[in-house]
Amino acid sequence: MKKIILGLVGLAVTLTVITSCKKLDLKPYDAIDIATGFNTVQDAKYWNSGLYSALRARTYGTYNVPQEVQGDQLNASGDFGNRNGAFHRWGAFLNADDFSGVYQGYYSGLSNVNVMIKGFEQIQATAGAQTDSLNTYKADARMMRAYYYHELAVRYAKAYNPATAGTDLGVPLLTEFDLTVKPSRATLKAVYDQILADIAIAKTLNKRANVKGARYFTPDAVLAFEARVRLAIQDWAGAYAAASTLIASGRYPLYNTAAGLKSYWATDASQEDIMRINATLTEPVNTNTIYLGLNGAGGFFQPDFIPTQTVVDSYDNADIRKNVYFEQKLIQIQGVRYNNVWLVNKFPGNPGLFTTTFTNYQNANKVFRIGEVYAIAAEAAANLNDTPNALTALNGLRQARGLAGLSGLSGATLTNEVRAERTRELNFDGFHLWDLKRWGLGFTRGAAQVPAAVQQSTGFTGLTIAAADPKFIWGLPTNDIILNPNLVQNPGW
Repeated sequence: MKKIILGLVGLAVTLTVITSCKKLDLKPYDAIDIATGFNTVQDAKYWNSGLYSALRARTYGTYNVPQEVQGDQLNASGDFGNRNGAFHRWGAFLNADDFSGVYQGYYSGLSNVNVMIKGFEQIQATAGAQTDSLNTYKADARMMRAYYYHELAVRYAKAYNPATAGTDLGVPLLTEFDLTVKPSRATLKAVYDQILADIAIAKTLNKRANVKGARYFTPDAVLAFEARVRLAIQDWAGAYAAASTLIASGRYPLYNTAAGLKSYWATDASQEDIMRINATLTEPVNTNTIYLGLNGAGGFFQPDFIPTQTVVDSYDNADIRKNVYFEQKLIQIQGVRYNNVWLVNKFPGNPGLFTTTFTNYQNANKVFRIGEVYAIAAEAAANLNDTPNALTALNGLRQARGLAGLSGLSGATLTNEVRAERTRELNFDGFHLWDLKRWGLGFTRGAAQVPAAVQQSTGFTGLTIAAADPKFIWGLPTNDIILNPNLVQNPGW
């Protein structure tokens, strides 16, 4: 952990510089001085801006792609150049250090958040609007800490089982900035208890208005996150309550036309967004570039990864998502051209953000959206054996997407339909591998659309992974294990 925290100090000090450059001449470079960095609500505002800047760097891109590549719904093209190859091939090809950047990214963010949480408590707001602003900044910091810990837990710990979470290893749990500490791994229950405690505080303090396409944590964004967390820990009643409250609000209606849904993914319309990271010409975001690989001059596409025939076929032709999430393209692989190959087109790049003639893949990053909330409500209700409400949420999503409603389902049949619909809705958003782990399911990678265009050797097409495979749980970075003898590595790494 020491290396991660040391790396973070630079960012924390950088944020302090915003308040006063001269402070760096007066204080040591390896510590954050709470007394001088947190004096006014304006100081808190600057730190809060840094909080969201850090989040911008921790969505999409390397925080999304590895788990999608690791799963069953993509085939590596013949020209993928081994980019993300270790994730795709599992086994001995994959080692713990392949995930070190994500681990370090979240913990560096947490170090800054912990500084903020402590520092904000010493600021005295005058009254009225200042108090509301300060409380909202406090809420943001709590929410961000909860968000980062959840993202770490789903990657680096077992799926939550209420019967064993009190002894299962979670991740190191740090709530204060301290360069000297070498923490052991907290139990998974302790990690999620902290997450829920921070959510509760964020709900109490957040004073923002709820708006579509919010760039900040609104009360609705906190509620959407709570629904996600409670689903992860099998608190079915809590997950359903949070999700159904958001659905009932009517503030984020589902798109029910292909044109509407296309505008959401291609040009960043905001009807379904509870919270997003906006992309602008001056504020770029991380991008998911592995799916298209446009060669503008050549007039063809050269993707690293091609969706399997299996995943394409999981969408009915009446499903408006099919021709939004995918598009048939001319591809060229190893000098050979293939017509009408379905490619993932969920992140095509907003033309309004192009800096040249061709796409730069810049789109608003979706943090919380109402489609996920419907899927949470359906799954939670199904696990409560509340068939009517499970079908209501399931059919609300299905019918908006152009599919017929379902009836007469219960038990395993209902569960399977709920899982299939969640997968269709959230494909390539970074959830599917964690869903398989949470459901206790392995997989066999789907068949290729064009076998000649994809890699065929060991670990590529037809790869079968058992539900108990240890590499569903990512390994902690080697350097952290060496520097911190209190850390225990996950099995299989």
